[in-house]
Amino acid sequence: MTSLPPPVGRSLDVVCIGMAIVDVLTHTDDAFLDHHAMVKGAMDLIDTERALRIYDAMPPAIEISGGSAANTAVGVASFGRRAAFIGKVADDDLGAVFAHDIRAAGVAYATDAVTGAAAAAGTARCLILVTPDAQRTMNTHLGVAASLQASDVDADLIASASVLYIEGYLWDDPGAIGVIRTAIDTARAAGTRVAFSLSDGFCVDRHRQEFLRLVAADVDILFANEVEICSLYETSEFASAAAQVSDHVAIACLTRSEQGSVVVAGGERIVVPAVPAELVDTTGAGDLYAAGFLSGWSSGLSIEDAARMGSLAAGEVISHLGARPQSPLSDLWRVHR
Repeated sequence: MTSLPPPVGRSLDVVCIGMAIVDVLTHTDDAFLDHHAMVKGAMDLIDTERALRIYDAMPPAIEISGGSAANTAVGVASFGRRAAFIGKVADDDLGAVFAHDIRAAGVAYATDAVTGAAAAAGTARCLILVTPDAQRTMNTHLGVAASLQASDVDADLIASASVLYIEGYLWDDPGAIGVIRTAIDTARAAGTRVAFSLSDGFCVDRHRQEFLRLVAADVDILFANEVEICSLYETSEFASAAAQVSDHVAIACLTRSEQGSVVVAGGERIVVPAVPAELVDTTGAGDLYAAGFLSGWSSGLSIEDAARMGSLAAGEVISHLGARPQSPLSDLWRVHR
């Protein structure tokens, strides 16, 4: 068991709350990024005009349902665990695609779609440019994903889960902050653990003080990559950031690309190697690592085994284009455990 065991008697393992987004992915080169003034590896929030301009200039692309927390929910379901997702789509074609895909993956999804005039902004989409080095540069038009309301927070759903998982990207929607506060308060009252992902280094830069307060006061399990955790604590030294976060959360899962991950928990520092994989596209690696870890943690596995599940899921998703698994993760785990 872990130093932070999951609650007992829950009918759901993980409920995820985040932006409901359809990813539009294509391969391109650094010259395309430079021409459109993009920062490689970053996620940039864009308006409708820029979204149309980039989309028109993109090479042929594929559309795949995405969104950080939604990807995590799909990963949890792929491990055979029980997951639900809360997030907004519009009553449009992309919204129908998103809802179909996440339900078909085995995730419970019941958030009402936005209809009428309010749906004019459309379902969110993320234009993802994958360069030859497998780095992904994301340009996100939030559309109605940024219209979550407190009424969308299903208190019974959260109370039925072992853990509530929240993506940091939600802080880019000022209106969602109150919604997240409601979700966290609901989780706390029900004894549901709270997990949080820092999401992106630039996201941390935009919301550092809010994230620091949240991590110190409300988060049980934190997910971050090396860039994000160093940005949070404004240090260039990973060891320093890892030491600081250990004072704030019960479990911190810190990923380091090909160096694997470091999990800091209960005074322990557990290093887990990455799973070797052909690197095609890094989109979703952190989302699926979180899915693997939470799948293992919620089933009562040791922290090391839960982190191994995270590494396995991340290795699978970087081996192909898109942020959701193409092979059942439960089958891969049976082979590799």
